[in-house]
Amino acid sequence: MSNKTVLVTGGAGYIGSHTCKALAEAGYEPVVYDNLSNGHEYAVKWGPLETGDILDSRRLGSVMQQYRPEAVVHFAAFAYVGESVIDPAKYWRNNVAGSLSLVNAMVENEIANMVFSSTCAIYGEPGHSPISESTPKRPVNPYGTTKLVVETYLEDIAHTGKLNSVSLRYFNAAGADPEGEAGEDHTPETHLIPLVLEAIQDPASPITIFGDDYPTADGSCIRDYIHVTDLARAHVQSLDYLHQHSGSHAFNLGTETGHSVLEILKATETVTGQQVPCIVGPRRAGDPPELVSHSALARRELGWSTAFANIETILETAWNWHKR
Repeated sequence: MSNKTVLVTGGAGYIGSHTCKALAEAGYEPVVYDNLSNGHEYAVKWGPLETGDILDSRRLGSVMQQYRPEAVVHFAAFAYVGESVIDPAKYWRNNVAGSLSLVNAMVENEIANMVFSSTCAIYGEPGHSPISESTPKRPVNPYGTTKLVVETYLEDIAHTGKLNSVSLRYFNAAGADPEGEAGEDHTPETHLIPLVLEAIQDPASPITIFGDDYPTADGSCIRDYIHVTDLARAHVQSLDYLHQHSGSHAFNLGTETGHSVLEILKATETVTGQQVPCIVGPRRAGDPPELVSHSALARRELGWSTAFANIETILETAWNWHKR
């Protein structure tokens, strides 16, 4: 096996599949390890698929011994904020215990580098924008808490010299592969952009705007939407970074530009030429008015940049995928 092999847990999912494509383009062989609870077999196109759960240490160990990967990119996690509030045990078991199981298997098999899929949810409701890596971390839901716990563990184990890591804190992943080879396909779907596109195709199911009375220019929430291909590229650059830097590192990934829900609806109408049916509902608990990234550290340290920062371009790739 080439030592350019990388094990990608959760590689059959949305961001995982796009990252596998980016890894393959950079000369790596991505080996996907996924239990297919949320991922899709059809999304695994750039390397082999090994079906398994990250809590299954024996299965993990045998896959690692078979492929001898030089690193792990770790996406396998549950990521529904609302569900995490209703069923925190599910999130602690999979996101925390599963990550510990994975790290133990890596240490046993002498795999020293991990890129970890984290989230801006670790910051909670910071009350100011933009958000930098030094913003206090006060998650307001179990999903954000479990991601912060894993980041903290990665910091602790880095001190032992057994594992180096980069944690990437995403803002709102959006869009689809510009060549149409991968895209967003969740059940249930909770992300704004695919829900807006679904509403266009089914006017009987309008999109709900959760709150129009926020202290923002148009009263709707503002978020930082980052194209999934830009996110994927950051994982490849993080692997390269770990070849030069030991220890544990964390970077925010966003465009540093916020768009309100109403702006997304308007831009969608521009891109699709169709009306977005919508209704206004009450605010959701735990939705901060504004979450926008400060991503200068990733630009400086990883040499990372966004190729798809324009919201219309992001929406266009999502629409092209959705129409298929």
